[in-house]
Order: sequence, then C-alpha cells, then structure tokens
Amino acid sequence: MRGTLILGLLLIFGGITALAYPYITYTEKERVVDIGPIKIDKEETKRFPISQIAAVAALVAGLALLFAGNRSTAT
Repeated sequence: MRGTLILGLLLIFGGITALAYPYITYTEKERVVDIGPIKIDKEETKRFPISQIAAVAALVAGLALLFAGNRSTAT
C-alpha cells in the first residue's frame, strides 16, 4: 500500500524530469598518448537521449500506481 504510493511518486518525478531534460550529458576521457611521463588525455562530451515515449509511460504508470494506492486505502 505505502510502497505503491512511493513508487508512483518516484515514477511521476522521473517522468516529469525526463520530459524536461530529454538528454543525459556525460564526459568521457580517453587517453590519446601514453609515452613514459608524457600522457595526453582527450575529453569528449556525449549525449544520451531519453525516449519521450518512455518518459510519458513512466508518468502514466506513476499516476496509475498513485490512484491504485489511494483506492486501496479508501475501502
């Protein structure tokens, strides 16, 4: 009962966040040169897209769990 409410709220929060920020940005370091004491790294910023369908599905599932949790406590 209480777990469905918490899970529903987490899914709603995650769905709204994914709709607001459609990409996860991260930096990847790659060693280009490694010769004795000489080390040169290259940093590259990459973006990982979040599917809008997955964000809406998480939002809908969270709302369903929220209403299902409220319905079971009312009876």
